[in-house]
Amino acid sequence: MAVRLISGKRFGDARGWFSEVYNIRAMAERGVDLTFVQDNQSFSKAKGVIRGLHFQSPPHAQAKLVRCLRGAIFDVAVDVRKGSPTYGAWVGAELSAENGKQLFIPVGFAHGFITLEAETEVFYKVSDFYAPACDGGLRWNDPAIGVDWPGMPSTGPLLSEKDEKLPFIHEFDSPFAYDGVPLSLIEG
Repeated sequence: MAVRLISGKRFGDARGWFSEVYNIRAMAERGVDLTFVQDNQSFSKAKGVIRGLHFQSPPHAQAKLVRCLRGAIFDVAVDVRKGSPTYGAWVGAELSAENGKQLFIPVGFAHGFITLEAETEVFYKVSDFYAPACDGGLRWNDPAIGVDWPGMPSTGPLLSEKDEKLPFIHEFDSPFAYDGVPLSLIEG
């Protein structure tokens, strides 16, 4: 499966707008053919909060469908599939309440984001239940990955204790298999 940036249609009038954000048939037509089992929401008080780079390993690996309900984020997917020609490479996109875009991140990718505005809320669907024993991640500032985080405060990001201690990619033995689809960001 590929990382996909999904733009939905908004139908507006004098009251505001309406948008269908998830339809299992429409998603399957876009190549997102799986069942989501859990919805998660995060709130970040400040600009410059980084959450990630996170994943869940097999047997409870998770694909994610991410959207921003309030504020804005720069959302990132990092290829961590063993044997992939794009292993360690990343793609990113701005998701905001204003643009209504969603990012689909398949199994085999680490996920993270930085808040571009204060008071930001992020909502995402996952394809497997949270399993603490399968919880993992990589260091947000790993130079081998080289994510270019926009909007970084001069004082650095706000991080959780957990995220400050995540391993670097060279310390990571990936449990994810390459599926033959190199990393690219497909829009649509």
